[in-house]
Amino acid sequence: MTFDAMAVYTELRTHFRERVRLNEPLARHCTFGVGGPADVWITLDSRDELMSLVRLCAERHWPLLLVGNGTNTLYADAGMRGIVARIALNNYSIEEQEDGTVLLLAEAGVSWPRLLNELAPQGWGGLEFGPGIPGTLGGGVISNAGAHNGDMAQVLEWIEVLDARSSSEEQYSVPIVRRYQHDELDLSYRHSRFRELRRVQFDAQGYPEVAPRQLIEPAEIIMRLGIRLHREEPQKLRELIEQYKQHRKRTQPPQQSAGSVFKNPPGDYAGRLIEQVGMKGMVHGKAKISERHANFIVNLGSASATDVVALIKEARNRVHEKFGVDLELEVELRGEWGKSGDSAAQSEAQ
Repeated sequence: MTFDAMAVYTELRTHFRERVRLNEPLARHCTFGVGGPADVWITLDSRDELMSLVRLCAERHWPLLLVGNGTNTLYADAGMRGIVARIALNNYSIEEQEDGTVLLLAEAGVSWPRLLNELAPQGWGGLEFGPGIPGTLGGGVISNAGAHNGDMAQVLEWIEVLDARSSSEEQYSVPIVRRYQHDELDLSYRHSRFRELRRVQFDAQGYPEVAPRQLIEPAEIIMRLGIRLHREEPQKLRELIEQYKQHRKRTQPPQQSAGSVFKNPPGDYAGRLIEQVGMKGMVHGKAKISERHANFIVNLGSASATDVVALIKEARNRVHEKFGVDLELEVELRGEWGKSGDSAAQSEAQ
């Protein structure tokens, strides 16, 4: 089915006004700062808008990608066909419990920095491990985000999702709201039940291969979370948060990046392995493996997705050849990628 971007844009603009854009550069919407245009871009401000758009796309068979802050996403140089919609739902409330704890009821688009800035002075602890996590709570569930011996699995009680798994280009099915409890989420190191379908495989040459695109991605859209918090001294929280912030400044590069590129393999560190194969500081085009932390690829300015993929391929292949370790990609690839990482990603890292 052909996607008529102009017709879709014209129809959606009657409701979203300036929040819908045509041929929006995705480089503006990810921390890597790379990526071509999305046919149609929308910012969603409410749960009703999100549910209405997903249902409309399912009914009209319009391809839809729902995203957060783009903190661990690499968009293709060719961009993204269809609609890309940012979930900007950012309201939350606190419900006090009889045992002295509270349940934080937060929409998926709430950011970590905002929460920490607002909750720590009130003496609510539980999320202080993540002051350097730039993403949203919804994105944090997908990867079970964590740092400093803490992660989402330790505080998450439940999530609500909009389930559009039955919708495809061949059939229409009304998306429904589901709630999953903690034990149904398969949370482990940088993993959840939602991550398996997003896992990037590699071809025989070491280029990342993107799974076939579905009509609506992700097919289960996280909308709301229940997080257990506890009482803590505000001063102690402020000191911990500042300590963790300083640690990140010392150990992670200041340039544009998407955070850790690879998951740490069992019993080791991806950064150590990449450094051991001599790739620390390696440059391809305008992308570079950070000299501060070898598991970060940074944008030196005007880098392309092709540049980044070339370094990913080279690092993964060298580590496999020397140590026999298959590094798993932590960054998600989105957009119109060729069979070898990108239509232009045939060059080798220099």
